[in-house]
Amino acid sequence: MTRMITNPRAHLVAALFLLGATTSSHSQERATTLAPVPVFVEEAAAAGIDHQYKGAWEFFVGGGVAVFDCNADRRPDLFIAGGEAPAAVYKNRSLVGSALSFQRLPSGLSDRLETKILGAYPLDFDNDGIMDLAVLRLGQNILLRGKGECRFENANRDLAFDGGREWTTAFSALWEEEQAFPTLAFGNYVDRSAPGSPWGTCHDNFLFRPTSSDKAEYSDATRLSPGYCSLSILFTDWNRSGSPSLRVSNDRHYYRGGEEQLWALPKDRPPKPYRRSDGWRHLKIWGMGIASIDLNVDGYPEYALTSMGDTKLQMLDDEADETLPIYRDIAFERGVTAHRPYTGEDIRPSTGWHSDFQDVNNDGLWDLFIAKGNVEAMPDFASFDPDNLLLGQWDESFVEVGDIAGIGLDRRGRGAGIADFNMDGLVDMVVVNRESPVSLFRNIGAGDKNTVKPLGNWLAVEIKQPGQANGNAVGAKVSVKVGNRTVVRDVQVGAGHASGQAGFLHFGLGVSERANVRVRWPDGSWSHSYRVFANNHVLINRGDEKVRLWYPPSEN
Repeated sequence: MTRMITNPRAHLVAALFLLGATTSSHSQERATTLAPVPVFVEEAAAAGIDHQYKGAWEFFVGGGVAVFDCNADRRPDLFIAGGEAPAAVYKNRSLVGSALSFQRLPSGLSDRLETKILGAYPLDFDNDGIMDLAVLRLGQNILLRGKGECRFENANRDLAFDGGREWTTAFSALWEEEQAFPTLAFGNYVDRSAPGSPWGTCHDNFLFRPTSSDKAEYSDATRLSPGYCSLSILFTDWNRSGSPSLRVSNDRHYYRGGEEQLWALPKDRPPKPYRRSDGWRHLKIWGMGIASIDLNVDGYPEYALTSMGDTKLQMLDDEADETLPIYRDIAFERGVTAHRPYTGEDIRPSTGWHSDFQDVNNDGLWDLFIAKGNVEAMPDFASFDPDNLLLGQWDESFVEVGDIAGIGLDRRGRGAGIADFNMDGLVDMVVVNRESPVSLFRNIGAGDKNTVKPLGNWLAVEIKQPGQANGNAVGAKVSVKVGNRTVVRDVQVGAGHASGQAGFLHFGLGVSERANVRVRWPDGSWSHSYRVFANNHVLINRGDEKVRLWYPPSEN
């Protein structure tokens, strides 16, 4: 396996973080040496989003958002958890390049079920071409069937899905080989009914494989035991074997004797967690969120794991092989520990939640966003703990620019989503905050509010498998080549913190005006290479000889 080489500048950047919070003047100095830093303008109230995630201690975790198209206009809409408050659906009415605009709609849930929601993930579980939702609750989980026009109905009974009574905080899904319907994994938190709760009483997690080949049905659950209070899970092909495993990030605050987990999922045998004898190295963190990306395009994904304290960035070690998942942490050498607030006077440890790799400045390098916020009022952790925006650099390091970019608000972030809401080629952000209004950041380009400059070129790619199971090609890989350099992105359902998204995959192209796109479909076969021009929304159906272009609406 090819591995990246540590570079001295990355060590220097990481060392600067260890010295404490970074001042605003230092931030401006950093900006002069970096690629363009995007400027984000907070527009939630003006856009029509008035929503908060609220509740007592059971809602300290969660607070997610699903970002997906619920009315077939290809603009990303929102389903936002409310905790003790009702969840909300917001239809996107933003026009190209304009200020953001959303309209609140009914959630489609009964009064009893639209509260106690912690998060949601979009997927088309019944293969009808309309996006559905897996809704995570404190209590019965709900599989919401999409009916078009952002309308939903409770499909639990039709799917023979009980929904359980657990405290569910994580979700992932995929279509396994030769499977017509998705396998669903639910990650659970504290078992509140156990004696001695909450300490050491983590609930087991559950795996649902479809019990019918003719229709989506989930009557049987496989228990993944032991569970260690998971807050993020992800199906991932960590070793390029073509067979998925399940990565689980766990919150050490409540479990005893637990650790981060990786589960093997053979179809002919019960699931089995990797042990030390299998090469798995013990890692015990306050695991909150997972983000996955293949940074060096060697086919083996890296994983950013948020925590209370430092973020981990795990890469397969040189000792690893196809059977030994041996990982080492490269967060320090890359400058992504993000372990303290980067601005302000509070230098106590940070608390990280949702994480996501995206290219926010369109320079062709992956950047890392982390939603931050104290659990409630924990005195040993920072109370002013702004969200991170770590820009990827050409020397393989990352540098913090959250303060320059304008996202360093005094709020307690939880779940989040990054998508191009006004379809102008610049990705925007939505962040769900605990006991504070949702943040909605519009990306207006580089510079400042008065002297905005353009960012790099971009490409948005939508792939489909029409007429097949798994029509949205979950498990596919999209490869974009610019010159001699290639970046890749997997189509996944899961990870983050209680938040998932679906739709266009966004790629920055820098100064390049052309790119070549290839798709590795879920069955492992590759498309031919499509030559495309920059700054376009590209649609690829399996088997297409040429791409099609989509032009966003200029009026509603």
